Amino acid sequence: MAFDGIVVANLVYELNQTILNSRINKIAQPEKDELLFTLKGQNGAHRLAMSASASLPFLYLTDQNKKSPLTAPNFCMLLRKHIANGRITAIRQPGLERIIHFEIEHLDDLGDVCHKILTVELMGKHSNIIFRKEDGTIIDSIKHISAQVSSVREVLPGRSYFIPETTQKENPLLCEKESFFASVFHRPESVCKAIYNSYTGISPVIANEICFRAGIDGDFSTGSLNEDEKLHLYHNFDWFFHDIQNFCFSPNIIYKGKEPIEFAAVRLSVYQDFETHAYDSVSRVLETYYARRNSYTRIRQKSSDLRRVVTTALERNKKKYILQQKQLKDTEKREKYRIYGELLNTYGYGLKEGAKSLEALNYYTNEMIAIPLDDQLSASENAKKYFDRYGKLKRTYEALTALIEETKSEIDHLESIATALDIAILEEDLVQIREELTEFGYIRKKRNEKKAKIKSKPLHYVSSDGFHMYVGKNNFQNDELTFQFATGGDWWFHAKGMPGSHVIVKTEGKELPDSTFEEAGKLAGFYSKGKDSEKVEIDYLQRKNVKKPNGSAPGFVVYYTNYSLTIHPDISGIEEIS
Repeated sequence: MAFDGIVVANLVYELNQTILNSRINKIAQPEKDELLFTLKGQNGAHRLAMSASASLPFLYLTDQNKKSPLTAPNFCMLLRKHIANGRITAIRQPGLERIIHFEIEHLDDLGDVCHKILTVELMGKHSNIIFRKEDGTIIDSIKHISAQVSSVREVLPGRSYFIPETTQKENPLLCEKESFFASVFHRPESVCKAIYNSYTGISPVIANEICFRAGIDGDFSTGSLNEDEKLHLYHNFDWFFHDIQNFCFSPNIIYKGKEPIEFAAVRLSVYQDFETHAYDSVSRVLETYYARRNSYTRIRQKSSDLRRVVTTALERNKKKYILQQKQLKDTEKREKYRIYGELLNTYGYGLKEGAKSLEALNYYTNEMIAIPLDDQLSASENAKKYFDRYGKLKRTYEALTALIEETKSEIDHLESIATALDIAILEEDLVQIREELTEFGYIRKKRNEKKAKIKSKPLHYVSSDGFHMYVGKNNFQNDELTFQFATGGDWWFHAKGMPGSHVIVKTEGKELPDSTFEEAGKLAGFYSKGKDSEKVEIDYLQRKNVKKPNGSAPGFVVYYTNYSLTIHPDISGIEEIS
């Protein structure tokens, strides 16, 4: 995520096109570090949301309203007193800093025209919203920063506002060839790092994009480039910021499957292998991205207790599995002891008293072997001793074989639950997973606990040829899809040899085209443990050939005749029905 100076430049350009000269109709403070302005102007009514959150600072236009506290916080009351009904006369960005100044004209208590400035600093943990006079004197801020907190700059009422120059970075919009060479290529670090460390407003993502456009690996050191490569890099840098100066923005979000992984105000060629959604507004990009990321973050937080239960149980069972396999390996000697006993019974009649070994022909291999003996025991007693060892190891082998199979089955079951947790995108998706963990004893059932209502439904897609495809989000849904929803002639898909969703394609009695088989295979690969692999092998067959063993865990099936295909698990372009 890169809320850099270029995104801010795009925002300032958009705000100047939409809310410049608008009047501030309402001011609300729905959160401790968040403001929501309602504006009215020639372009209609708009809402402007801004946040100085250390973890998620933002500023964008939105259609959404937020509930405010009954009693407005002091900072909100101060803004209402001074700039309620004020007019936004200028919106500007100093250099390419992550800062936006809103110049506001308003009338004071005597009816005289006054000017104030609201400054929004979008700088990660240093983010702030500062209200000040035209001469720079701070009236107040949403966060107070004292000298004890920052030795660089105090942000307190009465102090003078200034932008701290702690990094000595240059403005890329004013860059020339000589200064670029002096700034970037004299740094003993990677090219990408040298760019974003030399210029303000450039994130690592943008620095990497400039390198990519120049055909240079951003991880190479600055000293490894020849003169032609240096010149080519400068030209791409110059072309890039020439577009920014001319407001050539292309706001977009980069998706990996359904998860947003990056946003930018320009097209990112470096992400050409990922799905890109373009938007006509950077505000829509920011609102959509933060909403999607929030939902993913929230579901990760909500599922953390379930993940901890699954992870703990998996680690315990994997350790047990390794120990059981080691013990099983120790039973491999059992056949040797049985043969020793048989050979002693066959050839032991001529054994001399006190002998410590017996040379005998192994009639299984037709080779001579030496059998160690206890010289205090007779041949028959030694044979009985070996048969006893054999019997004990055989019983251990049989018991361990069953235990290993049981442990492996439990590991597979837990891994399938872990995959279901990765697939979950809504809070209701976790209900069935929790129910499954409770049913199998991983979570203790609370006394008088009522069974939760199941609202989660399988994912629903439509192939390019119009066939409906359904994806189970968890083991209960997998069972329901395969054995209750699907009919015998429908097609069933699953990633081979790994936890994943059951995918059902409803045929409605028709023949499936090749493209639908491929799309269903992609869904099965994407909703499996192999979703990040380049290639995933998919088994598919008609539903009537899929069987469920008695007493098996939910989602577990067997089949013996199937087809296979190998796909890249990219589901971009497959239409989902919500």
